[in-house]
Amino acid sequence: MRLFAAVLPPDDVAGELGSVVDGLRRLPGADRLRWTGRAGWHFTLAFYGEVEDGLVPALGERLARAAHRTAPFPLALRGGGHFGDRALWTGAAGDVRTLRLLAERAEAAARKAGVATEEHRRYRPHLTVARSRDGVGFASYLTALENFAGREWTVGELHLVRSSLPRSGVPGEQPRYESAGRWPLGRVAEGTGA
Repeated sequence: MRLFAAVLPPDDVAGELGSVVDGLRRLPGADRLRWTGRAGWHFTLAFYGEVEDGLVPALGERLARAAHRTAPFPLALRGGGHFGDRALWTGAAGDVRTLRLLAERAEAAARKAGVATEEHRRYRPHLTVARSRDGVGFASYLTALENFAGREWTVGELHLVRSSLPRSGVPGEQPRYESAGRWPLGRVAEGTGA
């Protein structure tokens, strides 16, 4: 299974961002970008890649512990940024320190469960809204996102998400995301399933 740990924005918060992204999609050159779908909007905490089925229960147990050790915290979508000329994103405001701590714990959970992880990099919270294969300039999109400030919400769950990449070859097909587990923050989880 291709898995990652994530924080998911609530529907109304995603709706606020959706209104802004709808405007971005009307900007010149927007048709050259691959826009991510609202159903896939998330803050990736730790990307695990392909995980053997036999390791998933131990990973779930470790993620439950990480969630239990992390108190709920306030977060909001804010502003925008980009990674080179390949990805456009909105960032995070609020208790970003705790978001980073949860990301570190999600990464440590994988190591302790025997899941191989990539080289550790400093966590940079972002929610990807578009990608480019041919190096579209993001200046006009960044200007439009500059003053974006979504409402604050309380992050209350850690999610383990299964990602299925598109296989049909149909242009615009999005990856499919489904919950493989979720755990409440700050209290003992009742189980490790979704």
